[in-house]
Amino acid sequence: MLTAAILTVSDTRSAGTREDTTTALMAEILETIEIEIVATRLVPDEQAQIADAIVELCEGASLVLTSGGTGLAPRDVTPEATRAVIDREAPGIAEAMRAQTAQFQKLAWLSRAVAGTRGRTLVINLPGNPKAVRECLDVLTPMLPHALKLASGDDAGGGHASST
Repeated sequence: MLTAAILTVSDTRSAGTREDTTTALMAEILETIEIEIVATRLVPDEQAQIADAIVELCEGASLVLTSGGTGLAPRDVTPEATRAVIDREAPGIAEAMRAQTAQFQKLAWLSRAVAGTRGRTLVINLPGNPKAVRECLDVLTPMLPHALKLASGDDAGGGHASST
């Protein structure tokens, strides 16, 4: 069974001054592709708290999705926190999200989202806006089951291009 943890990064949502709708949305979408949600967390835009949460959530899930903190604002530090704790980047994942979603919203090019692995867990940054989260997950869901199998070390399925 594939498992996921969801980390929502937001000063206003973690303070309770704004409703968190992205966590439920991400859980709903992941469950449609049979990925079980094993944990959720909500933290403010603080790099150390984000990094600590990612590390902790990676211990119990094959996927950690973050939402929020990927823009250009000074408090948007999710990509830095993610890079500090992942072992290897998977730039094609973030590039695919930007390229596909920019067809609908040109501001998608301003995203600094990153993706990569920590151990055998795939970590992917998503935007904080629920509409953008849905669009990014529409890009990701066809590839997630295979990506998670590869990240776990189960590469028997093939399906990736060989390089020459």
